[in-house]
Amino acid sequence: MRNYEVVFVIKPDLEAEATAAVVEKFTRLIADQGGQVIEVDQWGKKRMAYEVRKYREGYYVLMKFKGTPVVAQELERVLKITDEVIRYLITRLEEAS
Repeated sequence: MRNYEVVFVIKPDLEAEATAAVVEKFTRLIADQGGQVIEVDQWGKKRMAYEVRKYREGYYVLMKFKGTPVVAQELERVLKITDEVIRYLITRLEEAS
């Protein structure tokens, strides 16, 4: 299994429960696909450098997980179609040598 890191930005106008539900949705998705969530770091609301989908700020979440490339592909597919997510980036972390 490979190590991955995903940062996604959620719409800032969502209620706290809705934001928590979005984070839980992706945590559950990774586990259901056979991956393992290592860390979830919620950075909170931050101002973005430029406007994205008419939003100047967003709720940032960093998630580190282990999984196969299929897990990362499925996560990306779901991130693309989730309306609450306005931006995301998945990166593969290098193995420690």
